[in-house]
Order: sequence, then structure tokens, then C-alpha cells
Amino acid sequence: MTRAFSGRPADELTPDRLARDELGVDDVRIHADTLEHQAQVAENHGNPQLAANFRRAAELASVPEEQVMAMYEALRPHRSSAADLESLARELAAYPAPRCAELVREAAEVYARRGLLG
Repeated sequence: MTRAFSGRPADELTPDRLARDELGVDDVRIHADTLEHQAQVAENHGNPQLAANFRRAAELASVPEEQVMAMYEALRPHRSSAADLESLARELAAYPAPRCAELVREAAEVYARRGLLG
């Protein structure tokens, strides 16, 4: 079953309900379980890269939006040092978001090689 972050079933999330202000913010946020389901579908259809993306998104589903946006900004080229990115990776690992933490560490290595660290 797919559901919103609030737990409301997806079939209750309609444009009409949104227009009538019957849905809250957490009703339009996706639930980690729904993202995991999408990852399994992608995997079953031979798309492991998309499955990995869905799984990283599932890890971020419980991270506050402000924090996600700060992370996004930190990952832009020339914005963060290697130490900043390692700190971000540790923060992600603590959420827990180990796949996202590993992606940040990989990005730090690539940024270092390409001269994109801040």
C-alpha cells in the first residue's frame, strides 16, 4: 500500500481534497515505505540505479526539509570543504541515512579530484 508521510492512504490524496484544504503538509509528503516500494519495482524491472535513488530518497523522507535544502546547498561545487562534506556525511549517517552518507563521501572524492571543493 502506498501512503503519505502522514500515513494517509494514497487513494485519499486527491486534487479535490487539496483544493478544499483537507490535506496537510504531511499528506503531500511521500512516505519512506512508498519510496521503498518504488525501489523494488525499479529493481524488478532491471533498473538498479533508479532503485538506489529511491532508497536514498526513502532515507531522506524523515529528514526535515530545511536540513535537506542545506545539504543540497552544501553539495554544490565550491561550497564545501572536504571536512564540511565529511561532517555532512556523519550527520546523514546519524539520521540514519547510510546510503546518502556514502554518496556524499563519493561526491567529496570526485570534487577533490576535479578541484570543486570550497
